[in-house]
Amino acid sequence: MQPTPEQSPHHAYPDHWEADVVLRDGGTARIGPITPDDAGRLVSFFEQVSDESKYYRFFAPYPRLSDRDVHRFTHHDYVDRVGLAATVGGEFIATVRFDRIDDRGRPASAPADEAEVAFLVQDAHQGRGVASVLLEHIAAVARERGIRRFAAEVLPANTKMIKVFRDAGYTQQRSFEDGSVHLTLDIEPTAESLAVQRAREQRAEARSVQRLMAPASVAVVGTGRAPGGVGRTVLRNLRHSGFTGRLYAVNHAFAPEQAGVDGVPAHRSVGSIGEPVDLAVLAVPAERVPEAVADCGEHGVRGLVVLSADYAERGAEGRERQRALLRQARSYGMRIIGPNAFGVINTSDAVRMNASLAPESPAPGRIGLFTQSGAIGIALLSGLHRRGAALSTFISAGNRADISGNDFLQYWFDDPDTDVALLYLESLGNPRKFTRLARRTAAVKPVVVVKGARHSGATPPGHAVPVSRIPDATVSALMRQAGVILVNTVTEMIDAALLLADQPLPAGPRVAILGNSESLGLLTYDACLTEGLRPRPPRDLTTAAGPADFRVALAEALADPACDAVIVTAIPLVGGEGELQSGDGEVLAAALHEAVAARTAGPAKPVAVVHLEIGGLAQALAATAGTRPPEAAPRGDRIPGHPAPDTDPAVTPSSRPASGTAATRPPAPERTPASVPPPAAGSSVEPGAHTPAPTGRIPAYPAAERAVRALSESVKYAQWRRQAAAPGRVPEFLDDTIDEPGTAAFIDALLGPDPDPRGRPLGHDEARGLLGRYGIDVRATLPAPDADAAVAAAALLGWPVALKTTAPHLRHRADLGGVRLDLAGENALRRAYGELTELLGKPAELQPVVQSMAPRGVDTVVRASIDAAAGAVLSFGLAGTPSELLGDIAHRLVPATDRDAAELIRSIRAAPVLFGWRGSSPVDTRALEELLLRVSRLVDDHPEVVSVTLEPVVVATQGLTVLGASVRLAPPPARTDLGPRRLPNY
Repeated sequence: MQPTPEQSPHHAYPDHWEADVVLRDGGTARIGPITPDDAGRLVSFFEQVSDESKYYRFFAPYPRLSDRDVHRFTHHDYVDRVGLAATVGGEFIATVRFDRIDDRGRPASAPADEAEVAFLVQDAHQGRGVASVLLEHIAAVARERGIRRFAAEVLPANTKMIKVFRDAGYTQQRSFEDGSVHLTLDIEPTAESLAVQRAREQRAEARSVQRLMAPASVAVVGTGRAPGGVGRTVLRNLRHSGFTGRLYAVNHAFAPEQAGVDGVPAHRSVGSIGEPVDLAVLAVPAERVPEAVADCGEHGVRGLVVLSADYAERGAEGRERQRALLRQARSYGMRIIGPNAFGVINTSDAVRMNASLAPESPAPGRIGLFTQSGAIGIALLSGLHRRGAALSTFISAGNRADISGNDFLQYWFDDPDTDVALLYLESLGNPRKFTRLARRTAAVKPVVVVKGARHSGATPPGHAVPVSRIPDATVSALMRQAGVILVNTVTEMIDAALLLADQPLPAGPRVAILGNSESLGLLTYDACLTEGLRPRPPRDLTTAAGPADFRVALAEALADPACDAVIVTAIPLVGGEGELQSGDGEVLAAALHEAVAARTAGPAKPVAVVHLEIGGLAQALAATAGTRPPEAAPRGDRIPGHPAPDTDPAVTPSSRPASGTAATRPPAPERTPASVPPPAAGSSVEPGAHTPAPTGRIPAYPAAERAVRALSESVKYAQWRRQAAAPGRVPEFLDDTIDEPGTAAFIDALLGPDPDPRGRPLGHDEARGLLGRYGIDVRATLPAPDADAAVAAAALLGWPVALKTTAPHLRHRADLGGVRLDLAGENALRRAYGELTELLGKPAELQPVVQSMAPRGVDTVVRASIDAAAGAVLSFGLAGTPSELLGDIAHRLVPATDRDAAELIRSIRAAPVLFGWRGSSPVDTRALEELLLRVSRLVDDHPEVVSVTLEPVVVATQGLTVLGASVRLAPPPARTDLGPRRLPNY
């Protein structure tokens, strides 16, 4: 949109202020700047606001807007006067505006940094959190325009508006003047305001998913008139799953007199149903989807599952069609699963919904499954069913134009029906948000991820998301830092899920192994060592052992305080004459269950079974009902409509509600990882962790390696949970040696008033000056354009010295002869200079420098870089070709804590070199940890520092020396995680 004549061309329409947001009740709204073209919508909006709300806004009766009012409220300069509106269905539902003022409250321009703010919300939309989200956005706009404080006058009776300001988390002051409450808010983000924002985000996004997963009514749009076809298949699956709500079949081609399809009421449009519809499943060709979306949106449908294909997976034209679908759905306040989706399943007794193409619903259980691939979703459903696992929810999101894995992490976080979250992902639209949500969810329940398309170098077809420059190895490391259990295959995902869903978390890595085969026990023992576990010598019960022997041995192992987990290995039982015993699987399973059930004292321990060709054993171990008692769910209010596992809602298809009352579930109160208490003495993990019922399922595996790998992941996750209960911190001593304001001024001077968006590298002296302000001392170098200059530089720096080339192709390449060390005198330096130039090229090409020698130690590399999608990442490894070839580099998200820094240097495979390998002296890892924290603080405090490389960093037995540094500055990328809530638009 072009600016009007009254608007300065320098401040044209700011389209980056537009945003789609999720409201408290799970619906969506569009936020954008108000323009002169909005005059009609503004007048219509004002007419629908009650007299009371108008009085609260204007402090006097204000029945209608005058022409002057309309002009004033729609003409803005987007600097000193700004207005934003929230819209649904193209109509205003709320407005907010600010006017810059001086210290006397009069209209002003920059550099005045205060503004008066005022809201007006349509009465029908009050209580949906509209004002709260508008405050976030208008505050972000104000900060962008140099405003630091908001002033507001509120009538004492307007308690809702006072609460909006009070609960925002900003630093504020209140006073009572002339019959009104005067509020002043410092709108700089605080830890409290960010926590408030993220808590609201979680509740809203979880609610938006809940509206799709627990609808009271479903319409299948595109139900075929004849059997077969996608729509008819989904309708059949909904019927057969025993869906507890109302079903409708919709097809514009139905004859007017057609009353039903397979016993389900038939309608030619959603509008003709005449009753509320919560969810619509679209199974129509892509060209007819816009018509169907409009029909749904205009008649109050809350969400869509779009099975239709031919979208972003079909190229540029399909991507534009997908964007148009998203815009259209959000304009009506609806969210979308899909397009090109396989469907959704909710096994809760209160819902029993199979709105997918899967012919059978899985058994009700405690595992939530999200997949971006329909084919992988089918494979996972089949594999979980075959292994006896049961699900709470299943989602196959297809192109996931809107609802993604992030949304389901928000939903599962406090869903009492889900104890384990499984995600198959092929792309991450917002890696920074994913790691944040995964960390919070993993603090209360396991999150298991398989990442597909890791090495393709491109986004999979249909996934219209930003491409991150960060290598997959880095993304994997960041996921593990967030507590994600990252596995390589869907088989490993199922293996891990079975153990995590049905067994407690282990207190440590000590494993007892028992069984009737010495060879299978030894294979299990070796697998444990390979996975980093601490196995005890296998206990061989001999091939003559019977079920009673297994029961006694397992009971003893569970009672042994020297072990944390038990693996039972079994081969077919052999009779006295060498024949295999029939029915031994069921008998052995019963014996193992008895041993587990008899364990009543001490910490619970996980049990896994490895068996070879024992018929019926796996099925018998998995057949026992009940995998988790009600109290094992994360603490919080149970969501209405989802009864406790020991209750029976007695809802059948014949008792579906006749009214439009939806079986909805408001989210439970927000919880944060900080609320998870530390582990109790002697317990395996903190309270609220897995506490399976005594008769819970015992997972069985056909190979020792698979069982041990699953157990290893459980051990590492349990350790992460214990550490997450007491997170690290940034040491306060850093504050005394860091000049944050001086660094900001220095960076501004280096970038200049009109910085190149591509950024600029810093020279050696500039980099030293910048890093020095954060207590990072880089050893000086002096140029050596000839031998005489080299000798003069050495005399100035002090002998012995190093002679190094700084040409980009030779930097840090000692293996190519570009570095000569320990030059103790003039003759040695001149000789080295001559050899260097003779071997590698002329001085002008080599750009040699002289540097004083550092104490001997281990050469390491410290890096930090900023990716627009993932954020700032801190990396560490040993210097040299082997580490680069092997990819032996560790990564952590910034800001890093003292615990992160300590883990970072210990997580590389070559870490023993730092701690006295083969009799060498340990180096000063504390100094190295401090350096990592300083680099982390630098890039966190100053996002203009987009890249830092310190190489080499020589770590000696006491202290360290930074011998080389490169820094790159650029205008900072947008920090979407710190800005106001908004839905992505890809």
